[in-house]
Amino acid sequence: MNGPEILIDFAPGLALFVPSERRGGPTAAVTDGSSSLGHVVESLGVPLTEVGALVVDGREVPAAHVPAAGQRVEVRSVPRPQRVRREEAPDEPLRFLLDVHLGTLARRLRLLGVDAAYESLDIGDPALAARSAAERRVLLSRDRGLLRRRELWAGAYIYSDRPDDQLRDVLDRFAPPLRPWTRCTACNGALRAARKEDVADRLEGGTRGTYDVFAECGACSRVYWRGAHHDRLQAIVHQALAGTQADSPLPPG
Repeated sequence: MNGPEILIDFAPGLALFVPSERRGGPTAAVTDGSSSLGHVVESLGVPLTEVGALVVDGREVPAAHVPAAGQRVEVRSVPRPQRVRREEAPDEPLRFLLDVHLGTLARRLRLLGVDAAYESLDIGDPALAARSAAERRVLLSRDRGLLRRRELWAGAYIYSDRPDDQLRDVLDRFAPPLRPWTRCTACNGALRAARKEDVADRLEGGTRGTYDVFAECGACSRVYWRGAHHDRLQAIVHQALAGTQADSPLPPG
């Protein structure tokens, strides 16, 4: 770029994305005089999914604003909780789409009853962005390039590579309503109560003799019961529910 110079100040929460010399206060940036402010911000390393507001000389502007020489730009972080609504269903909870690297996070969101689609195969960035747009899902990813794709409906960067921290971050950022034990952790389908005699042919002998309460996925027919991993899963649920409002039915079994 070789045009008007602006002063740009990134919020501390965006430090991960910007070079060290641009942290801690306003710094000069040269633009080309025609690119939008959104393009300038992304060219400096910050995906717009992580930007809450763009403020120019004290006035909030859209990402399409073309900055002029001498303008002072404040790039703010996304406010929490972040409010994202689908126009065709404004009162329905957000739906998410996770890329191939976030399988554990997807299963934990489903455990909590959050609608979390997940691509277990690497279908490529264009296909992921297209699905986000077609299904109006918030794409969760650690791929900054993917989050800069124009066709994306909405997205969010996952800051940690630790599933516990990832889950806390998503719940803090979007505050989705939680309904634990209502979704299949394998396919994201809805669970329903199942009679033991109706699922007996899908159970091992030890399970049939030990457990009496079951749930079944209406989409993939997977059967659930309170098994050996229940305590670990219950700990995840309890931690997520701490300090949140949740509609929490009893777990299977």
